[in-house]
Amino acid sequence: MKLAAIDIGSNAVRLLITDVIENPKSKPTFIKTGLVRVPLRLGFDVFEKGFISALKAEQLTKTLLSYKLLLEVYGIKNVKVCATSAMRDATNTSQILQKIKAETGLTVKVISGDEEATLIYENHIADYMDDSASYLYIDVGGGSTELTFFSDGELISKKSFDIGTIRLLKGQVKNSHWEEMKEYLRSKTKGYHQVTAIGSGGNINKVFNLSKRKEGKPLDLDLLKEYYKELEALTMEERMDIYKMREDRADVIVPALQIYINAMRWADAEEIYVPKIGLADGLIHTLYEEVSSRRIMNN
Repeated sequence: MKLAAIDIGSNAVRLLITDVIENPKSKPTFIKTGLVRVPLRLGFDVFEKGFISALKAEQLTKTLLSYKLLLEVYGIKNVKVCATSAMRDATNTSQILQKIKAETGLTVKVISGDEEATLIYENHIADYMDDSASYLYIDVGGGSTELTFFSDGELISKKSFDIGTIRLLKGQVKNSHWEEMKEYLRSKTKGYHQVTAIGSGGNINKVFNLSKRKEGKPLDLDLLKEYYKELEALTMEERMDIYKMREDRADVIVPALQIYINAMRWADAEEIYVPKIGLADGLIHTLYEEVSSRRIMNN
């Protein structure tokens, strides 16, 4: 079975294509077969002006139309399309959704921060971790950060914060936002086992690649602090030249590291694993469950 998910984020719009291999004797296997990313950066419009410009709206529509055509080539009929922080905040979201529907036929669901955190948890990352340990899942995007805390194999708490890389670049994150996150993490993780972090998002993946760590090995907090100090001292052009970063990565990687570091400090987490999963993966898992339920009902 082939499934697809489209994640309209504040920094980029991603299309994930996945093959699901079903086995009646075990859980299905999800194999990523395609990932396309277009850095539209809707958040730069929304977090500065409050709305999405006509140019960005047109670029978004064309991007989604190209994705739809690609899905037709693949023969994929089941697709889930969601939008997050930038589209949540934009004053002209309803008009843009109508435009997308009219020109592409795609229905976009704008999800809340809590729904985003839930979808991220749908990756079932806890299934692969120690049931007797505590984990903090940190997903950093352009407009928001989703935190999911679980211990002893159980979901304890999940919450979305309007702290994202583009919001930080635009000066839209106040001290009160940081204090709210700090209080949340300290209160929710208190009294549990030593917390280990799990990170998702393009920026933590880039840092992991720079570290040249083997797949499955964690990064420690001190290393993140070293990268933060080193990258913050460089201009964006220097980051692009020295570390071979795209422009749309070079400007957001420093605020992203700031978020990961703060979240880990406040949760007393010393290490972070980077399994290369995110919202699109959660959408795929949810879509699979929906398709499976429909098949059962139709049989």
